[in-house]
Amino acid sequence: MTELAFDRLVLASGNKGKLAELQQMLGAQVTVIPQSEFVSVEAEETGLTFIENAIIKARHAAHASGLPALADDSGLAVDALGGAPGIYSARYADGAGDSANNTKLLKALDGIPDTERGARFICVLALLRHADDPTPIICQGEWRGRILHEPSGEFGFGYDPLFWVAETNCASAELPAAQKNRLSHRGKAMAQLRKQLGLHAADS
Repeated sequence: MTELAFDRLVLASGNKGKLAELQQMLGAQVTVIPQSEFVSVEAEETGLTFIENAIIKARHAAHASGLPALADDSGLAVDALGGAPGIYSARYADGAGDSANNTKLLKALDGIPDTERGARFICVLALLRHADDPTPIICQGEWRGRILHEPSGEFGFGYDPLFWVAETNCASAELPAAQKNRLSHRGKAMAQLRKQLGLHAADS
């Protein structure tokens, strides 16, 4: 277990949905500050894996802020697409946003039956205690589901409206935030991080 030596950190993301989720998961013991308060340019994600990109983003945010930095590199891996969009999930439709990403995914899966629409959300968290930290804390979580034929639900962000969760019999975007945070890939990775930092479970 790593001793918690800070009460605030910078999140290497400008995604408001991700910021809200991670702050809720971490709880009141740590304040999460968006990197936009320190730098306007996000790191260039040149890695070929979620882990590489998470570390790149965390190091960029730590350098800019002088604070410990947390980066989340997440994506959707669809079985029928050979694991795509994968690390390119956020920019699958050339940076046009969530709606365009979802539209492109549905088009790519047009005609594919439910039995072949399996998918998993993947989340890697990288925590750097300082910009030159040689031993980042790495945590990973996965969430299995399948891709719907049309969007459902109004909560969440990203591919949540298309991600069917068998255990709840609904789309991820239909789950209340607290329930999603307990089940999701990000929730699983964050539970590992809280354990490593000696943090008690965040409030539901």
